[in-house]
Amino acid sequence: MITEVSILPIQSVYSIDNHIITATVLHEEPLIMKFDHVLSDEECQIFINSAASRLKQSKLANKEISEIRTSSGMFFEENESPLITLVENRISSLMHVPVAHAEGLQVLHYEPGQEFKEHYDFFGINSPSSHNNRISTLIIYLNDVEEGGETTLPRLGITVKPVKGSAVYFEYFYNNQALNELTLHSGEPVIRGEKWVATQWMRKQRFREGY
Repeated sequence: MITEVSILPIQSVYSIDNHIITATVLHEEPLIMKFDHVLSDEECQIFINSAASRLKQSKLANKEISEIRTSSGMFFEENESPLITLVENRISSLMHVPVAHAEGLQVLHYEPGQEFKEHYDFFGINSPSSHNNRISTLIIYLNDVEEGGETTLPRLGITVKPVKGSAVYFEYFYNNQALNELTLHSGEPVIRGEKWVATQWMRKQRFREGY
C-alpha cells in the first residue's frame, strides 16, 4: 500500500520534447524505476568522448579517496554545450524536479575490477550538506558492459544490468527514513569490458546559481 506520494509520476511512457522514454516499475515504495531510451546511441558516444580526457580518480561525497569507490569521473559544467543543456532539461522533466535543483551531470568510468561498494546517495543527518539533501538519483548507462557492472539494491533484491541508453531511477525523500534506507545500492565490479555511466542527483531545494 502506497502511503507517501512519489516525486515522479508513474507512467509506462514519457514523451519529452518528442523524445520517447519507456519505463518499468521495479519497486513502488521506495520508487525504483528502469527507463529505456533515455539517451540515443549518438548522445551516449558524445558523452563518452567529451568526458574521456577529463577523468580524475573518483572521490566520495566528503571529497575523500576511498577503496569504496574505485572509478574515475568528471562533472560537466552547466550549459557547457547545447547537448548538455538539452539532456539536463530532458532529465529534469523526467525526474520531475526543476533543473535548478540539479547537481552537475557526472560521468563515471569503470575498468575491470572497479566498483562502487554499497552506499547511500543521501547525506547523513550530521553532514553539512544535509540541510539541502539529495532526494533522487538517475544513473544512465552509456555503454553495454560485457560482464559485470550491474547496479544492485540488495535490500530490495533488485539488480539492473547496464544497457546503453537506459537508466535506473530511485528516490529517497520520504518522511519514513526506513524507506530511504532501502535505497542502499552498489555498482558491482566490472568483470569484462568497461562501464560508462552518467549520473544526475537532485536536491530538495535550489542548488544552482543563476536559475
